[in-house]
Amino acid sequence: MATKKKLVISTGAGISAESGMATYRDAGGLWDNYPVMQVASADGFRSDPALIHRFYSNLRKKLADIKPNAAHYGLVELEKYFDVRVITQNVDDLHERAGSTSVLHLHGELMKVRSLTHPERVYDLTGGDLTTTLETRDPYGDPVRPHIVFFQEDVPNFSPAVDLVAEADVFVVIGTSLVVYPAAALINYVRRGVPIYYIDPRPAAVPQGVHVIAEKASVGVPMLTKMLLGDSEL
Repeated sequence: MATKKKLVISTGAGISAESGMATYRDAGGLWDNYPVMQVASADGFRSDPALIHRFYSNLRKKLADIKPNAAHYGLVELEKYFDVRVITQNVDDLHERAGSTSVLHLHGELMKVRSLTHPERVYDLTGGDLTTTLETRDPYGDPVRPHIVFFQEDVPNFSPAVDLVAEADVFVVIGTSLVVYPAAALINYVRRGVPIYYIDPRPAAVPQGVHVIAEKASVGVPMLTKMLLGDSEL
């Protein structure tokens, strides 16, 4: 049996927005209610950690009622034909809940917390209790924080993401404005000659040769699938 081609997919807020997950930058998004640096920066966490805990606890409760959409499931379907690796800027777990088997989170994971004193200790929030506070402790008695990459912090998974992109036989970008760095830079690591597809209803300017599908994710992913299966030697 022939080795499957490696399909690397970079997803942004647009793929989750169709499920009802509030985006940060669109009109009516999260930044309309909170200044970005207050709830999503290292300085914000240092100055008011209680607010950070409340903000992300509320987001978790909202996420618990949100379901993956057709675009998430469409990427899972592509695993029948390709070695699919998802790199996501999103902190939700909708890719995993849809069934994607390889998901790399650039900006952290909403449904996890980590120890403040031992950041390598990361914990899933299970049992239905999605609220954390300043008093929340891990099994070792250490205080915890959301497992989120705040502004002003390094993105530890960027280097593994670059490695994945450099190995791609096909690279796809879905639901992102291509303005959030370092994620927006991933396209620069695609090998010469590798086909690139970009799905977004309001696509940003991209290099010549990129296949643009100017549709929302749930419409664009089926279109992408037809294009890939028509172009691939499976």
